[in-house]
Amino acid sequence: MDIPPLASKTTAMSLGALPVSYALNHVSVLSQPLCVVLMSALILGLLFMAIYSLSHGEITYDPLYAVFVIFSFTSVVDLIIALQEDGYVMGFMDFYTKEGEPYLRTAHGIFICYWDGTVHYLLYLAMAGAIRKRKRYRNLGLYWLGSFAMSLLVFLPGNILGKYSSEIRPAFFLTILYMLVPCWAGVRIFSQSRTPTSYTPDMVQEEQKKGLLQRPADLTLIIYLILAAFFALFRGLVVLDCPTDACFIYIYQYEPYLRDPVAYPKLQMLMYLFYALPFYCLAAYALTFPGCSWLPDWALVFAGAIGQAQFSHMGASMHLRTPFTYRVPEDTWTTFFLSNMLFALGPHLLAFRCLWRPAFFLQAPPWASEGPGKKQQ
Repeated sequence: MDIPPLASKTTAMSLGALPVSYALNHVSVLSQPLCVVLMSALILGLLFMAIYSLSHGEITYDPLYAVFVIFSFTSVVDLIIALQEDGYVMGFMDFYTKEGEPYLRTAHGIFICYWDGTVHYLLYLAMAGAIRKRKRYRNLGLYWLGSFAMSLLVFLPGNILGKYSSEIRPAFFLTILYMLVPCWAGVRIFSQSRTPTSYTPDMVQEEQKKGLLQRPADLTLIIYLILAAFFALFRGLVVLDCPTDACFIYIYQYEPYLRDPVAYPKLQMLMYLFYALPFYCLAAYALTFPGCSWLPDWALVFAGAIGQAQFSHMGASMHLRTPFTYRVPEDTWTTFFLSNMLFALGPHLLAFRCLWRPAFFLQAPPWASEGPGKKQQ
């Protein structure tokens, strides 16, 4: 997979978030929640106008260019928020975390800001650079789509259902508009053509004839997917208050963060139960039987989703903003870290395998299974 060049113009515009956030933090009128959301909408509107006037050709070629540039700006803002909440910088976004989105000050909020300000930021620069150079970015887009969607699907409902539901400000409704973005962007990204492969029909046929014992990497992934599915099922039962001793011991001795009233960890485990668990079962099927052409795309989507989710979950489980009684106990820290790291790593290995040797998942032409004499007739 080719890595597109980063967009220097996008980088310059995104770094404009630094002086803008610093200046706005010293405007006294922004102490009112309604003023915060109006100013935020105004800044995003002005930013879009600037992008449209400076990069009209790129937007005409692919409208997602404007989305990536605007989101790169907000990614820098999120990184500033995370660094400020952890005490590394001061005087930038106090007004927004107090009167805009106070739930960003939670441990979960801080870590989704870190992820957005680093991983998402690099993805935005790479995808914007690909559009400027008229190159493909479908694989990067699918990874971003899964990561972005998972972040919203846990964070937004968690704000409503958790203990910060009384802290919702008008800026929350501006965030809801972000839900429309992955829907539109997903349709456009999935509609892009896939990267062409160099496999001939005979090569595809030869690869798909191999059994699982001849594909030890796939066999290992299937074993992993089965174990990961059971882990997702188990943690889903834990947050659903399963009365068994195993669930009781796990939630109190290994992951007490699942009891945190902020609701983010409970929602995250339910997302694993209802979405990751079925995917793992379907992925194991696709690794067993050839021709499941849908797996490479969805493996990238779920790799992004699980990567973002596990980063936020693991970080919040150990962060100082999480009450001490809900943090991972020191004597079980190794077990917690290894199990959750493996849970995050597996989908990335699956996506890498699908991109590395995709012949097993291609649909071979019907005549590929016929003999040479029949093909010549």
